[in-house]
Amino acid sequence: MHEDAMRKLPPLGALRVFEAAARRLSFKQAAEELNVSATAISHQIRQLEDMLEVKLFERETRQVHLTDAGKALFPVLRDGLDRFEQAIADVRRQQAGKVARLTSTVAFVAKRLAPLAGSFREAYPDWTLRLDASNRTVDLEADADAAIRFGGGNYPGLVTEPLFEDRFAPLCAPRLAPKSAGDLKGATLIHFDWGLARRDDPRAPVWRQWLQAAGIAGVDASSGISFTDEIHAVQAVVAGQGIGLLSLTLVAEELASGILVQPFELTLASDRYDLVYSPRVAERPATKLLRAWVAEQFCDADCRGLRHGALPPL
Repeated sequence: MHEDAMRKLPPLGALRVFEAAARRLSFKQAAEELNVSATAISHQIRQLEDMLEVKLFERETRQVHLTDAGKALFPVLRDGLDRFEQAIADVRRQQAGKVARLTSTVAFVAKRLAPLAGSFREAYPDWTLRLDASNRTVDLEADADAAIRFGGGNYPGLVTEPLFEDRFAPLCAPRLAPKSAGDLKGATLIHFDWGLARRDDPRAPVWRQWLQAAGIAGVDASSGISFTDEIHAVQAVVAGQGIGLLSLTLVAEELASGILVQPFELTLASDRYDLVYSPRVAERPATKLLRAWVAEQFCDADCRGLRHGALPPL
């Protein structure tokens, strides 16, 4: 468009009303969303149709449908308003300072991300890293720029970049290390709750599964001490309270330093860690920066594919 040409557009308010009504196919629901009356919505739509000299909705008693003209206009307007909303959010974020927001599970933030926060500051001194430790699903447009998620790798609508697969094994303080499988019969087993979603999942890395894979009988797989949170189970094992079937990823530092030992070679495969983000924010500076930093911390040269069984560097 020529720089001194005037844009010939309907009022933005009318376009916003049309987009809401077209998205919901309901004047009533559009009115509730925009906090106006249904009559006001109908009036704005009628004015817009008169201005465009084309009918946008077919009106029935209890519902409305888009005409061919409405169907042509809706996706263009919807995408435009989405970009408008995103641009405003980015401008507000820039005004608030250079903040990169990364979310992950409470355990992963505590054991892996928090100890690395200093390296972020060294690499990007003009930026602030905000770590959101949460086991709930976070909105990756409004509440965070990217996430490191633990799961099966299926996140519809999001960009997924595999990092590494986790594995679980029996771990304990050196003084508690069993000399044979039979010693597990008198050991205190440490458990944590996988939650209702995976409590009965045969693939969940729990003591019952490990004992079966190891061919060890006579051990009560449910006995011992159980925690509702994984990080508390890790702390109990580090404190020498028993033997825990723990994530090798979360206790990599304790294993390297000798605080914990792995008395048996058998490990169980588990879910994987992925970096995920919304495609709508892929070009956001904070998202691009987090992608680079996470790759530097947790990926090797083969980071473009899943590293089966490999552990990330400390």
